[in-house]
Amino acid sequence: MDPAPDALLGELFARSPDLLFIASAAGALLHGSGGLREALGPEVGSGTPLADLAHPDDRAALSAAWSSLLQTDAPVSFDVRLRDGCGVYRPMSCSVSRSSSDRDAVLGSLRPAPAIAQEELKTLRLKARILDALAEHVDPMTIWVLDDDGIYVYHQGKAVAKAGLKPGQFEGRSILDLYADTMDAAQLRQWYDGQVRRGRGEAHGADWDNWLVPLRSEPGGRVDGVLGVSLDVSDSRLVENELRIQLDQIAAQQKVIRDLSTPIIEVWDGVLTLPMVGTVDSVRTAEVMDSLLAKIVETRASFAILDLTGVEVVDTRVASHLIQLVTAIRLLGADGIVAGIKPNVAQTMVALGLDLTQLNTQRNLRAALNYAIRAMTRAQGASLAASPAPPRNPAP
Repeated sequence: MDPAPDALLGELFARSPDLLFIASAAGALLHGSGGLREALGPEVGSGTPLADLAHPDDRAALSAAWSSLLQTDAPVSFDVRLRDGCGVYRPMSCSVSRSSSDRDAVLGSLRPAPAIAQEELKTLRLKARILDALAEHVDPMTIWVLDDDGIYVYHQGKAVAKAGLKPGQFEGRSILDLYADTMDAAQLRQWYDGQVRRGRGEAHGADWDNWLVPLRSEPGGRVDGVLGVSLDVSDSRLVENELRIQLDQIAAQQKVIRDLSTPIIEVWDGVLTLPMVGTVDSVRTAEVMDSLLAKIVETRASFAILDLTGVEVVDTRVASHLIQLVTAIRLLGADGIVAGIKPNVAQTMVALGLDLTQLNTQRNLRAALNYAIRAMTRAQGASLAASPAPPRNPAP
């Protein structure tokens, strides 16, 4: 008599080297093939929950995959680490589908996950060593990584202690809970848009220069993590502020020196003089123009004397500025006088080919003052002559 088909199928299942199983809809292993018992232990198939064999970190993913299986008739595949008979967790690829004849039964198979190539494993270990070395030795830096939900999965670095924290203190905690006062969910999701970001921020009593780099599980895939590199720049910020203060002080001192080197003096009522000493450059000439024109308007001066007695050298641009300054003085209703021009300065001004016919020049400051006083005296005399004579008193 031929053996019954069910008996033959049972014997085939028991002797199969493949990792096959039948489970309940709740996830309990009811029957396991010979290969499965050899791989995971003889107790497999006696109602052991599959979740009890899974690595604790993989149980949530296993539960999600199993729930998806119960909601569809399509096969479901997932990766999971299962504990073998020696207590070692082995990476497995699992494929499951619901039985069409018994809806409370699940048919499944396991196969070892593809082993990582030796060179790839060496590369991964090298990258891990590099990351740990950077975190351990580069000062002052903190390296941190967020998963897809904004949970810290890595938080190390020499700057962690400087911020009053312990290495790994944030791991397993949400960045939204830790920084609820300064960040919300919408801001966090912007970090997962694939853009590299850099910015400055203040936290834990320190100033930070932050780099945010998107992470992907596979090239071209979606962003499922964020790498953060934070540099404590508090010391450099202090140096930067001190340097800025010093530069401001130097600028203020230079302004005082320039003001002292080009004082605008009211030597007579309506007569201003500007003695210029040393090297005259374009910047200094521009500042002189602004100051002198403002002083003319303020004092309602009639004459402004530019005393170049102490100036040895001017360049072509400065000579052009001086002529423009005299023209601007005339536009304000005053007379601009240039006194004390040295021979080499005069040659420079002539070489420019500028129109010097309307330029009022005097030999020295004394001559310029005499010219201004005489001109003012003549103007006052003409004003008196033009005014009507007072009426004579009638004869007694």
